[in-house]
Amino acid sequence: MNVIKKRCRIISIALIASFVLTGCQTDVSIFNNYDVILPHDGQNAFGTKEQQLFSSNICVVPKKKQSEKDLFMTAGASLIFDNTDNKMLYADNIYQKMYPASTTKIVTALVALKYGNLDDVVTIGYNATHITEYGAKLCGFAEGDKITLKKLLYSFLICSGNDAGIAIAEHISGSVEKFAELMNKEAKSLGCSGSNFVNPHGLHDDNHYTTPYDLYLVFHELLNYDVFMDIINQSSYKAEFKGADGSKKTLWFSSTDKYLLGSAKAPDGVTVIGGKTGTTSMAGSNLILYTKNDNGKDYISVVMHASDSFSLYSQMSHLLEMENK
Repeated sequence: MNVIKKRCRIISIALIASFVLTGCQTDVSIFNNYDVILPHDGQNAFGTKEQQLFSSNICVVPKKKQSEKDLFMTAGASLIFDNTDNKMLYADNIYQKMYPASTTKIVTALVALKYGNLDDVVTIGYNATHITEYGAKLCGFAEGDKITLKKLLYSFLICSGNDAGIAIAEHISGSVEKFAELMNKEAKSLGCSGSNFVNPHGLHDDNHYTTPYDLYLVFHELLNYDVFMDIINQSSYKAEFKGADGSKKTLWFSSTDKYLLGSAKAPDGVTVIGGKTGTTSMAGSNLILYTKNDNGKDYISVVMHASDSFSLYSQMSHLLEMENK
């Protein structure tokens, strides 16, 4: 029992230190989001999830310490965090469970990068080429096509093709269902307490949801992967691969990010590195973004459930203006 109490005291000191160093607002209400029994309750309830969460140099925002509502921000939820100093600039409704649409794909990317071999050759299967949902965006791969996992991941994130998502899932886990289990496992390991994923692409399912803060946690982790950083910065991509008969095939993809395409403009002094969009009728318009300002600081921003694309980018640009204040 003395050993347990000593470990609890050590963890308490470490948590307090991490909060002070990050500069984020804190009080014990933050633990309500992560089902943590505090050490002063006499129990050492900090498992692997909590240890990782509070040792990851992240921004922690208590439920009751979010921002006063900015009336310009009409989306369902939004946030912008200074990723250099781990400070909250704005946070609204960030723990609300929401349908994520294709922002789901960043979770798929994390699993693929962690468990996959980018040099593997993936064979596109039947399920990937037979998505029947109306309006589902596809890369256009044919059954039997062979492409490296690295090229497939570029195609997947840049084009936002749902067929590529199924191909990735089946290659790594054998099925979409098994892959979703891995998605949930990895998300929970990062402290994502408000998420449940049932597919790798984000096409609507009532049981497929996340929160803006959970997306931030996943995106924050992905910044450690150079390949991911390169992918999200591309405005277009040329995928070269082989067909089932061995013939050479090429597909060209354009980014879904309007900042990278030049059809949306970031505020002066802000450089958009890239991110991930997501849109369905149920989820509305969504975007998670990584940016830098002229002072050398970097930021992660999220807008979820905007009414349309114009509103999405208007509100995101409004958030980005906060980098210069």
